[in-house]
Order: sequence, then C-alpha cells, then structure tokens
Amino acid sequence: MSQLRATKPGLLVCVAICIFVLLYLRNPTPEETEEEPPYPAVVECGFYPDELCSALFEGKGAALQIARFCKNPHSSQILAHLRTPGNCSRISRELRFITRPLSAEEGNFSLAYIITIHKELAMFVQLLRAIYVPQNVYCIHVDEKAPKKYKTVVQTLVDCFENIFISSKRARVAYTGFTKLQADIHCMKDLVHSKFQWNYVINLCGQDFPIKTNKEIIHYIRSKWNDKNITPGVMQPPNTKSKTSESHPESTPEGNICISPNKRFKDKPPHNLTIYFGSAYYVLTRKFVEFVLTDTRAKDMLRWSKDIQSPERHYWVTLNRLRDAPGATPDAGWEGNVRAVKWRHEEGSVHDGCKGRYDHESCVYGPGDLPWIIRSPSLFANTFDSTDPLVVTCLERRHRLRALRQAEAPVEPHWRFPRDSHFNGRRSR
Repeated sequence: MSQLRATKPGLLVCVAICIFVLLYLRNPTPEETEEEPPYPAVVECGFYPDELCSALFEGKGAALQIARFCKNPHSSQILAHLRTPGNCSRISRELRFITRPLSAEEGNFSLAYIITIHKELAMFVQLLRAIYVPQNVYCIHVDEKAPKKYKTVVQTLVDCFENIFISSKRARVAYTGFTKLQADIHCMKDLVHSKFQWNYVINLCGQDFPIKTNKEIIHYIRSKWNDKNITPGVMQPPNTKSKTSESHPESTPEGNICISPNKRFKDKPPHNLTIYFGSAYYVLTRKFVEFVLTDTRAKDMLRWSKDIQSPERHYWVTLNRLRDAPGATPDAGWEGNVRAVKWRHEEGSVHDGCKGRYDHESCVYGPGDLPWIIRSPSLFANTFDSTDPLVVTCLERRHRLRALRQAEAPVEPHWRFPRDSHFNGRRSR
C-alpha cells in the first residue's frame, strides 16, 4: 500500500474524532442511543486534547466512548528521547523535567523517593518527571529480572540527573515475597549514605502516579504528620495470621521467582513484637529510616520476615507502632492518605467499582475511574498500566498544570506540555 493510501484513512479518522470532540463533549445528548457509532477498532493516540481529559474528569459518557478506542500509548515518543545517550540538556528539556524549585518553601524541604520498577518504561518516565524537582533525591530499584535493554534506557535517563541514582544492590523481586521488602531496604541504605539531605522518604512502584503536587505533599506532611511516620494499618486481623505464622519461602522454578507456603509453622516474632497488618506504602522520617537500619529489633524483625507472605505489609507498620521508634504513631489506624486503591472487596462501600479491570484484587484504572481518582484525598494512586494510556496522560497534564499554577518562581516554557494537543489517529491493521 502506498504512503498516500495508508495516510488517507488515518486523516479521515482524525478529522471525525476531532469533530466529535468539539460537538459532543461539552453538551452530550441526554439519552444514549442503542446503536453505537462506527468507531475504528483501535486509534493510536498521540497527545490528547485537554477538552477530552476535562470531559473524562467530569465523567461524561461521550468522552468515555472515545477513550475506549485510544489504546496504543505514545510511549514511542517518550522513549525516542532516550535512544541517544549523552545529550542530557536535550533529554531534560524534551522530556519536560522541571529543573528549578517552584517555591522557596519547596526548595527548603527535600523528599526522598524509592521507586521500584520492572516494566512499563514509558510510564516510569511519566511518573518520574511528574514527581521530579531538583531539591529531591530519587533511588531507583530496577528488578534484576528486567531485560538488558530496559536497564540500559533507565541508566541513560538516570545519568542525566545528579539527584537520581540506581540502587547499588538489586533483587529479583517476587510478588508478595521478601525481595519486595528487600528492594526498599537496599535503597534506604543508599539514601542514608548519600550526600543528599532529605526530610522524608516515600516509596513508589512504577504503576503509581501522583494525585497531589510536590507542594501539596509537603503541606500535607507538615500539617498533619510533622515529624511523624505514615504507615496505615491495624493489629493483625485473624484472617491474615497464616501469612506470618506459616513459612512462605521464595523459590525459582524454571527461572521464575515465586513464593508458596510449606505448612511449616514459624517461630514467634522476635522480641515479643506485636505484628500489625497495613499498607505496603509509607511516608517515613529520616530518623525512622536510620532506626530501621540500625535497631536490633528492626534487624531481627527483618530476618524473621524472610519467609512470611507480603512482609512489606507487616514490617513498616509493626516497627512504627513501637513507642520508642522515632516519629512513631503507636495508636494510629488506617489514617494517612498515602495511596488511593480500589480494592475488590471494598466495592460498593468505599468505591463504586473498577471501571478498568481487577488484577491481584486491586483495580487497574480505566478512564471511567478518573473522577474518583481526582476526588481522592490521597497523595498517590495505584494501579495504572499502558492498556488505557489516556488515564495517566490526563492525570499527568492535570498534575503539571496544577504544579505550575502553584509556582512562585518563573516558569520555563518547556516545562509546559504542548497546548496544540492532537489525535494522531489511524486504523490498526
């Protein structure tokens, strides 16, 4: 097929979608027709119009219809900037990283981030540039199982920023296994021994995305949790006790790392610790991190956790309930708006259902979840993937706009995302 013949249908699709957006998103018809219009099977979308994102945030049905056909992400555009290493000023500029503090308050309050990644490379770049500011510090744990090309691209990006580094030790991470906890510990050691001074550390994975800006995160910490750790959780419920009372060793059958119970009962927790159950995500003071790395109880608890299931959901909250731990919150419960997650078992009570799909009992968000996400008081949301690229792209555009509106310092033009957003539509074959 000639280039002209290949391009013409795509142009028609682009024009049709743009007309639909302009005419119907602002004033959708009151009644949905039973017969759907003849949309293309899949549309490859580049940057997305702010009008479409705004309509998705408002939950408009017409926008959701269009979003169903935007399945192919513009990841190639993001990753293209990283294919030629060495020109860091170009990489920083073209990927639209914010390279100066946006206010004096933010410049004087440094956050450390631990980000564990193993897939979705373009989404990792979107996450990193959303949370990046030069006064913060970032430790990236790349799963040892990740492909060599993946690691190379991450290294290319990291090499361009003094305050971003890859952890000195890497683990082959197993879902619900000890290595997931170990990855955070590796980064904590590197952060404590780095030259950077930071106030709090926040852990993320590559499928997270911020709901709040850097300034809003700082305000939240200072207003409600000043010098305190945030580890949402409660005393271990009876239905989770088998996760810690029985041994769940990691194994690597056929090269895949996994965990499985062997029906052997474990010894009681060291130092007669009361085990708590909570979130794997946290906001921790630097002094608490130093305590975790040096205190005998913390070290013994870490060793004891090597063969329990999901130790990261017990370790942080248990240590933070010790009354003599720095920044401890011994009487806390689930409070602490760290992460917005739609759990399957909370459907109908906490949320109105997953508009994307459930995976491991949590929602992988779809465009229909956007109104719920932006109403959440949480700092970050989880889980996202590239199946519905509009979800992260719309959140990213909204997040950057909020951050720049809050800025008290001059804003560089290249920090803004392009306003001449467009669909680059073509039929998939």
